[in-house]
Amino acid sequence: MTKPLRLGIAGLGTVGAGVVKIVRQKANLLASRAGRPVVITAVSARNRDKDRGVNLTDYAWEDDPVALAKRDDVDVFVELMGGSDGPAKAATEAAIAAGKDVVTANKAMLAHHGQALALAAEDAGCVIGFEAAVAGGIPVIKALSEGLSGNNITRVMGVMNGTCNYILTRMQSAGLPYDVVFEEANQLGYLEADPTLDVGGIDAGHKLSLLAAIAFGSQVNFDAVELEGIERITIEDINHAADMGYRIKLLGVCQMTGRGLEQRMSPCLVPDNSPLGQLEGGTNMCVLEGDSVEQIVLRGPGAGEGPTASAVMGDVMDIARGFRMPVFGQPAAGLSKAKAAKAATPAPYYLRMALVDKPGSLAKVAAALGEAGVSIDRMRQYQHDDSTAPVLIVTHKTTRMALDAALLAMAKLDVLAGDPVALRIESV
Repeated sequence: MTKPLRLGIAGLGTVGAGVVKIVRQKANLLASRAGRPVVITAVSARNRDKDRGVNLTDYAWEDDPVALAKRDDVDVFVELMGGSDGPAKAATEAAIAAGKDVVTANKAMLAHHGQALALAAEDAGCVIGFEAAVAGGIPVIKALSEGLSGNNITRVMGVMNGTCNYILTRMQSAGLPYDVVFEEANQLGYLEADPTLDVGGIDAGHKLSLLAAIAFGSQVNFDAVELEGIERITIEDINHAADMGYRIKLLGVCQMTGRGLEQRMSPCLVPDNSPLGQLEGGTNMCVLEGDSVEQIVLRGPGAGEGPTASAVMGDVMDIARGFRMPVFGQPAAGLSKAKAAKAATPAPYYLRMALVDKPGSLAKVAAALGEAGVSIDRMRQYQHDDSTAPVLIVTHKTTRMALDAALLAMAKLDVLAGDPVALRIESV
């Protein structure tokens, strides 16, 4: 009989339990597709007694994930604990040192330590699979590193955090303010223990940095990702965008320019009739653009037990079949340190501001924009109280640098009643 591939699973939360279910319930299917049995020999988690809805009595238990990673009866260490450091990193390093392949869903660990882990793994002849770390069940890692390997990638963009997409689409569909929908998402269990990871764009920024490394043959550089979350988006912004034919999305974009690698994760306006504009709820979408293929759109569930466990098993099955490739699609030692570039590609911008309701305020704002070289495409003023006047401006194409110069000049004029909101209008 062909030797089975033996898994050791560290982390038995939603995803870990989902992987156990797939291995147990689909044993014959997996063996048929892999050409060998795929089995679990040992597991590890913080609480041995917790009911996870799956039978674990057939497996050895390790309280310490590092001990699990070193076991002689484990071929592939499946890391599903999460966290950029701590036990996840220590156990992953131990597995590599012991010559074991690794499959992980841990985007934070790879975003912060991906280059070092890739070098260690490739020196040891090991594989690190991380399809489950980006966009849940969408096979975007395989698409970039395998299916599109004959392309020069020109741009990668997408909605990569289902929680933020749920909040923004729920605000629009129900007409509810941000605070109400945020609490609703929290009650539904959609938010991380630290909600800033979701609504601050950090979780999605981790994912974007991994896609950028594969797409542009560069070392992972999460610190270079320009991050802006959705905390300042109001129901008024949602409604104003809809009036103009747009939807607001937390959009990740990376592209190589003559100045270097742009990586940004920020709320943007996208056309409401575009694939990204029509994306609802917790669904993710990745848009990949290459010189030969032009544009590919991948859409699917970005989280959850089944979709993420499915992605984990995709990597496990590659290893079982003997398919091996460098962690980021090409040898880590050859990955360049891409120069980080601030987003400078011109685009129109949406501006919302409240002006002090006194003569000349709007003229001063227009003058500040003009002096910075920012041209106004359209402008609306809404009903206001006795002290402030809400104003909406859409610019012609400009750079963020020019816009920031205008906003800085406005701040010195004593005409703003609060900080303006500026959102890029992205062409998709």
